[in-house]
Amino acid sequence: MKALFIYFILFLPIYLIAQQEDCNCCSQEQKAFDFWVGEWKVTDSNGNLAGYNTITKEESGCVLKEKWTSAKPGYTGTSNNFFNKQSKNWEQLWVDNSGNHLKLIGNKIGNQMILSSEEFKHTDGKFYVNRISWTENSNGTVRQLWEVLSKGKVVNVLFDGLYARIK
Repeated sequence: MKALFIYFILFLPIYLIAQQEDCNCCSQEQKAFDFWVGEWKVTDSNGNLAGYNTITKEESGCVLKEKWTSAKPGYTGTSNNFFNKQSKNWEQLWVDNSGNHLKLIGNKIGNQMILSSEEFKHTDGKFYVNRISWTENSNGTVRQLWEVLSKGKVVNVLFDGLYARIK
């Protein structure tokens, strides 16, 4: 019995440390976007069906994988979202079936994940930034708002959608 007790005292800390190391993406920062995980029916600001979105945790929970299917036939897209440990930021890479892509970076502030693109020059010669925010609502829904900014001011809203969980 004494040998079992000594074994337990010696190896329990090693076992606990090994268990913690197996979870590479379990910090609060790395779980900050988990409120978006699930299967969703998405409506626009007028209540019309915009599409369906499935967000899953992949790569041992280190990546949130998005799979979007629009209500308009033929349009799909996907994104990979992850917390970059070096920069301490969330990053998203979106790619759709029309060949468009969008790179975003940011963090969670309060109940919102706010990600923005780098500034880019549009065909009109002006500079813009894409900013997308996901708001975790108290009723379990998520609002996604995609705004275009110029000189820090919103000049256009490209999408304003409400995510409702599919049960």
